[in-house]
Amino acid sequence: MPFLLVGSLMSTTVLAMDLNTAMSNLSQAKASGLLGEQPNGYLGIVIIQGDAEQIARLINEARRAEYQRLAKANNLQLSDVETMAGKKALEKTPAGHYIYLNGKWLKK
Repeated sequence: MPFLLVGSLMSTTVLAMDLNTAMSNLSQAKASGLLGEQPNGYLGIVIIQGDAEQIARLINEARRAEYQRLAKANNLQLSDVETMAGKKALEKTPAGHYIYLNGKWLKK
């Protein structure tokens, strides 16, 4: 029994993803249609598959921290920074990738 527990812990550690790995996998996840940009400045999950949820969570956590830093440094509300970032992300999204508009995912 102890061997099974150690094996389970090891496989959990191996499966854990860090921010650098998430960033490396982001382009492919977007190109595959798993993730897309939203007007609120955060990634959204278009299709729950593979590591999409984990990539989105890690990158959104990093984005939120950066938005908070920018808001504080510029004496702005967090929601204003999120909205500005979202607008820029939607504009920069290349054709063929997903964006969230008017309550639905659209291929740009």
